[in-house]
Amino acid sequence: MTSTFNLTRRATLAGAAATLAVGAAPAIARKRARQPNILYIMADDLGYADLSCYGRRDFETPVLDKLATQGLRFTHAYANSAVCTATRVGLITGRYQYRLPVGLEEPLAFRPNIGLPPSQPTLPSLLAKAGYRTSLIGKWHLGSLPDFDPLKSGYQSFWGIRSGGVDYYTHATSNGQLDLWDGPTPVDKAGYLTDLLADRAIEEIREASATKAPWFMSLHFTAPHWPWEGPDDASESVRIARLKDPKGLFHFDGGSAAIYAAMVRRLDYQIGRVLAALKASGAEQDTIVIFTSDNGGERFSDTWPFSGRKTELLEGGLRIPVIVRWPGVTGAGATSDAQIISMDWLPTFLAAAGSAPDPKSPSDGIDISAAFSGRPLPERTLFWRYKNHAQRAARRGNMKYLKIGENEFLFDVAADPLERANLKDRQPEVFTSLKTAWAEWNAQMLPLDAQSYTHGFGPGELADHFNPAL
Repeated sequence: MTSTFNLTRRATLAGAAATLAVGAAPAIARKRARQPNILYIMADDLGYADLSCYGRRDFETPVLDKLATQGLRFTHAYANSAVCTATRVGLITGRYQYRLPVGLEEPLAFRPNIGLPPSQPTLPSLLAKAGYRTSLIGKWHLGSLPDFDPLKSGYQSFWGIRSGGVDYYTHATSNGQLDLWDGPTPVDKAGYLTDLLADRAIEEIREASATKAPWFMSLHFTAPHWPWEGPDDASESVRIARLKDPKGLFHFDGGSAAIYAAMVRRLDYQIGRVLAALKASGAEQDTIVIFTSDNGGERFSDTWPFSGRKTELLEGGLRIPVIVRWPGVTGAGATSDAQIISMDWLPTFLAAAGSAPDPKSPSDGIDISAAFSGRPLPERTLFWRYKNHAQRAARRGNMKYLKIGENEFLFDVAADPLERANLKDRQPEVFTSLKTAWAEWNAQMLPLDAQSYTHGFGPGELADHFNPAL
């Protein structure tokens, strides 16, 4: 696999000097006086090209554009899944989500006994063991109380929503259930949810930076996930319409391109406030900042130059923006075509903290910090599957195997990002190799029908107890 790394002349000289002085990125992490703080910011259903630095043409995102000029922008970054919960399972466990029932399929609302087992080693629990203060602000979506809780899975504090999406003003789900929490306590607080999450993140940065411990914050915004509500939609007429037809704001029934643009711009603005608070705290130089999305874009998203959307294993459903700023490690204005995926963050962050994954729950991801300093990552094959339309996919190098229903394809996604030229007959050996690799990988994962499982087992135990005859 090749990796491009474009730098300004100043950044190139600075990066070269840093490399000569301290060596590769992991060595930098080891030689720092303290473990780095980690601020992981994740948008919800943001498309690959929804930031102007990734190509959005009808509005601008100046804060995240600036972050990209200060750090590294990945162009071949993938979500673990084309939907929310599954990617979040991959992120928090560092493993393919298909190893756990909670990661198999959405929506969770129809599977009340499914969630992330508290016994599962997680990114926050492992960082907590390494001395980190850990917090989740925003969306959980990995199971409901009383069995499943971010506070049972390694986060020491939680402020946000437990479900997949809520009204930005009433903070209620589509069925009218209030869903805003401070730990186990319901929160009754007026305000646009994107703003409230930023406010809480700023408080946490101030509190955490006042301690001597390193900190890890998962800041999981719900924007721009439906319901389609902008920051100026709190007028009386909008509230009346919301009361008359609450579902009219959700999914395919409401919204507009203009409202979506306002949601993304507000997200960008509030991230700016969070980053300003980080700088004011004096912790900016000791903090790794990551911005990304949980999956590809949905209705109003821009996914150019890809086709496909959320729930689809085409590139538009899987390819996501990723920006990393690590002072002293990432070069300013750099880009990388290294292929990375959500589950890589666990081994990467643990390496930066001087720790490692739990040997009883080894990561399927890899430490990608080499790419932060422009070095290539080892070639590997990435895999996906999705129940809808019996989709399956695998990527190795530039080649991607894709199956949708009974139709199979082989694409060169570097030369043909729209996935239009089917090369399976022209390159049969590559097609067969990727198809076979997918089948071998899939045999190690749980079957898709999560209704056959019960919760309560520890990591790996479900596979041992599962009876395929059920």
